[in-house]
Amino acid sequence: MRGTAAGLAIFGAAMMMAPSAEAGVDEIHVGVMQHNICVINCKNADKEDGPNVEVQVSFDSPDFLSWAFSPQPYLMASVNTAGDTSFGGFGLEWRWEFAENWALEPGVGYVVHDGEIENPYPNGSPEAAAFAAENVQYGSRDLFRTSLGLTRDFEGPLEGQIFYEHLSHGQILGTGRNQGVDQIGIRIGYQFGE
Repeated sequence: MRGTAAGLAIFGAAMMMAPSAEAGVDEIHVGVMQHNICVINCKNADKEDGPNVEVQVSFDSPDFLSWAFSPQPYLMASVNTAGDTSFGGFGLEWRWEFAENWALEPGVGYVVHDGEIENPYPNGSPEAAAFAAENVQYGSRDLFRTSLGLTRDFEGPLEGQIFYEHLSHGQILGTGRNQGVDQIGIRIGYQFGE
């Protein structure tokens, strides 16, 4: 199961090489995320190690999305350096500038991961308890990704970002276990139009 992390890394590398600025690529973000942190419900935090190295390629907003306040489509990959959960997917991200050189960037997307889905041991057994203590059980191979970035534009094409993301199936993409995971970190962005 963890072998798919290599596949996600290859997917991320292909994302970086395939598009060009002429093909509508607006910006590329690269970052380091602290994996499986405590935000609100800390019962499942710190079961997995990190950090995750993350790459995101954002594209120009197509005209047909103008009704939705012109979000940017993106492709992304996040590889866990400790061999825990890696993931990759796609989504939409908005940019709302609230002050000079400052913006909020909320996003919503869909990812596929290589983490644990459910406990393979009988409920109530010592093996099940040990497995549950060491593994986040996502409940579904595919998850929603919600995110929020606080972005600071620098001189020229670079920007810095504090970035938070949450992965969960929300009882929509799966049933039963829905422990989810939170990550927070920093990303550096390169804007092709600047």
